[in-house]
Amino acid sequence: MMAIADDRVTTALSAVATVMRGARDPWWVIGSAAVALHGVVTDVADIDLLASAADAMDVVTRLGLAVDQRDPHPLFRSRIFAQWPRADRIVEIMGGLAIDERGIWQTVIPTTRVILGGVYVPDRADLMQILSRFGRAKDLERRRLLAAL
Repeated sequence: MMAIADDRVTTALSAVATVMRGARDPWWVIGSAAVALHGVVTDVADIDLLASAADAMDVVTRLGLAVDQRDPHPLFRSRIFAQWPRADRIVEIMGGLAIDERGIWQTVIPTTRVILGGVYVPDRADLMQILSRFGRAKDLERRRLLAAL
């Protein structure tokens, strides 16, 4: 099922699984890495880790990372956001992710959780819904590719 040919992505996903051991709340890998884990051949530029704000802050603290204090993205915001700059892939840690849907900030929490490649991801239908909500051209293309499986 996995369409990840790059060993560096696999190594980074393993590191994510390790750092998330002991998390108190559910967590997921979303974005291109999750799409690839479902079997779509796609480029994985970074790994998007979605966690609760408490678990994200715990990870950020344990890894000695700084919480990003930049102005929020016009479409997305997280209560906690940090980048884990690894040699194999950057991991973007998002705690309490929300998306602006028609002027109202809505929390993004997948409703399903399956293990693929050693990490938790939303199931295919749930991931497709999340990608639709994100609505950017790259997200809609990933959704189309998932639907074609």
